Amino acid sequence: MIPPLTSLMAFEAIARRKSFNLAAAELHLTPSAISHQVARLEKLLGLRLFERSTRGVELTPAGQTYLKRVAGALGAINSATEDLRHGVENSLYIHSSPSFASLWLMPRIGRFAQRHPEISLGLSASPEESDFEIGQVDIDIRCGLPHWPDLDIEPILAERIVPMASPAFLNRQRIDGPADLVQAPLIQSRVSLVQWPDWFAKYAPELRPERIAMRFDRAMMSIDAAVQGLGIVLESTALSADHLQAGRLQTVFPTGLSVEITQHFAVCPARNASRPEVISFLQWLREESSQALGQPSVAPAPG
Repeated sequence: MIPPLTSLMAFEAIARRKSFNLAAAELHLTPSAISHQVARLEKLLGLRLFERSTRGVELTPAGQTYLKRVAGALGAINSATEDLRHGVENSLYIHSSPSFASLWLMPRIGRFAQRHPEISLGLSASPEESDFEIGQVDIDIRCGLPHWPDLDIEPILAERIVPMASPAFLNRQRIDGPADLVQAPLIQSRVSLVQWPDWFAKYAPELRPERIAMRFDRAMMSIDAAVQGLGIVLESTALSADHLQAGRLQTVFPTGLSVEITQHFAVCPARNASRPEVISFLQWLREESSQALGQPSVAPAPG
């Protein structure tokens, strides 16, 4: 059962604009016409998708769930249409977790574009994992534990997670050993697989950090906070490479005292893995990770 496209477009526009009037203007419809389209969709689904209040228009829980799938499907239709209109045949759509996209992928992606000018590349970033059933994304770069059944999984980097801080901070607050970290302002990314208690359990199990001064939901925000001299961050040297090379950050301990982990993976369904564009991108990704680490590529994990 596929609802009318006009009703789906109306639903998506209202959810995005949070206004029936603004959505109607965008779609060149009258407010009554767009209300009719939504009422038609709700009747077909047997569910309410929106709640109106004095604060405006809000999605119901069912509407929020439906939007995640519908928005991606409409995006896939739009991408396919644009590719066809412009004669694009060798397209490749990559989705990535935000911090990896910003800190690691984007500084290098120009080299892929230069090597493969025949490939039309599309990139997007969000914390949400891609839904391959929609068909919009070819490869998803995810951060986390590799528990994704029915997908081909390839590890990207064996990362070193270490305490880092700005030179200005370390000039203000002397850190000679793990015990000095207990009283220091610590910074942590909530999405990191390695948290401060994990680091202390490995290198100073008798100690416990008194408090985490700052928590962020993105690694790039945690790293930026450390660059600003706000505390000591526990993060990946791969994601912090530009800041380390430029001297905006430095490792707190000369020996590093690192926790090594693989937390970023390129995943795709088997049907995508045989596409030449996907094969080219994954090969390039292996070469870039090898150069970044100065060591052979990490062997692919079983899919």
